[in-house]
Amino acid sequence: MRGKKVLKAGTSISAGDEVRIFMPAPVLPDAVPENIPLDILYEDDDLLVVNKPKGMAVHPAPGSERGTLVNALLYHCEGRLSAINGVLRPGIVHRIDKDTTGSLIVCKNDRAHAAIAAQLKEHSVLRVYYALAIGNIEENEGTITGNIGRDPKDRKRMAVVEEGGKPAVTHYEVLERFGTVTYLRFRLETGRTHQIRVHMRKIRHPLLGDSLYGGEKPGFLLRGQTLHAGTIGFVHPSTGEFLRFDAPLPPYFEELLREFREAAAAGRML
Repeated sequence: MRGKKVLKAGTSISAGDEVRIFMPAPVLPDAVPENIPLDILYEDDDLLVVNKPKGMAVHPAPGSERGTLVNALLYHCEGRLSAINGVLRPGIVHRIDKDTTGSLIVCKNDRAHAAIAAQLKEHSVLRVYYALAIGNIEENEGTITGNIGRDPKDRKRMAVVEEGGKPAVTHYEVLERFGTVTYLRFRLETGRTHQIRVHMRKIRHPLLGDSLYGGEKPGFLLRGQTLHAGTIGFVHPSTGEFLRFDAPLPPYFEELLREFREAAAAGRML
């Protein structure tokens, strides 16, 4: 189409027309140190355990280039972090979602990183989560299984899939029931992406506030799922000692529990 420099979507072309496509070079986010306060549960020369707040991404990515845990770690550790996962994820041996709070292991050197990664691979790391789920879960405890892979109908989500995916096992225990919401404790055997969120959707009790997996509830304007990585336990890569750390529930979670308990005591349902 002679004389035209830019074609709009839907423009018709004819035989003999020459169309050139120019693809801009991808712009990758970088990781720079930022003086962001960290809630550190433990720290030594090999690793640290942090209590990640809600709304903080673990590492830079498109849309979350600044203010991530990695940015804060680069400042706090003065760059002394393991390099196994590259320049955008230094020190990161495992992750939790942006809107999930709680305990996370960060490694300062490659030796510690390899040791913790091996424990994660063999499922020997103790990981206990707490959550509020929509609905009344009748069983006091149970186990949810099912391979988790990318949702074929929505690439932004994960799903329990019949073919492919990776095996996932989630154990749960009911702590309190509030009629329309249930307070639970989870223990993970595996650590798949969105594992608890996907498994709870599978049994039709999505996590409160989880808009991605159907956990929105009228009257509760929450920013993401009500999920907290409360406990993490592992063998220290240098001392061989088993360490366990407990991250306290964040204030917003405590406030929700208070509201549900008060409503239940008064015979009301929220």
